Amino acid sequence: MAISRVLGLCLLFIAMHSSAERPLTLFAAASMTEAMQHLTQRYTDQTGQPVRTVFAASSALARQITRGAPADIYLSANQKWMDYAREQKAVVSDSIQTLAHNQLVLVAPIQSHLTQIDLEKTQLSGLLGRQRLAMADPDHVPAGSYAKAALQQLSQWSDVEPRTTRSRNVRAALALVERGEVPLGIVYLSDAKASQQVKPLATFPSDAHPTITYPIALTQHAQADAQQLLSFLTSPAARQQLATFGFTQANHD
Repeated sequence: MAISRVLGLCLLFIAMHSSAERPLTLFAAASMTEAMQHLTQRYTDQTGQPVRTVFAASSALARQITRGAPADIYLSANQKWMDYAREQKAVVSDSIQTLAHNQLVLVAPIQSHLTQIDLEKTQLSGLLGRQRLAMADPDHVPAGSYAKAALQQLSQWSDVEPRTTRSRNVRAALALVERGEVPLGIVYLSDAKASQQVKPLATFPSDAHPTITYPIALTQHAQADAQQLLSFLTSPAARQQLATFGFTQANHD
């Protein structure tokens, strides 16, 4: 009996120790890659708690979470996919906050002869000629849907659509421009700032597309200490750090 009790205590200790050692997992939109890598590393340095980061299109991450993927926090690049996760009861509704905003920019390879342009006076189809425009898939990726909306507002979508190359996420679109495979791409300002191989040619008017919003929330199966990480990521200091990566600070929800 005594041996069984000791063994039970040992197993309980091992289980508790394993739980403490399991890293927290953050699922975040691809456009948040550098910013979240920086902030989660700071969190680990300060607390000793490791954080695993997974970056992909917001849509793909939301679907994975609703299917039971072991994420503790979900950071989306638009409200639509956070709403989807909430409707599927995959995130804690009361924990949803707006972390940051972003801007949409037209970029070219760093060696391009193109310089600053006025999007309201310049036809992108003319600049492209027979080449293509890189953008995230507008049917599945927030960056792509924002880009499509902006081009529609500028009355350029019908001319540009046949010349688009649609990528699985905004970073894949950025990579096409970096490699010089396309002369132009539409990405977030934060993506352009993260790259040394592209240059911004223009910023799309903020009223040409829905506000680019990054909501963040705990998942329904988040570990207890995920709240501490969420509080860290949404703190005033973290929000100020996000501004250095090209994001616009959001008002506290």
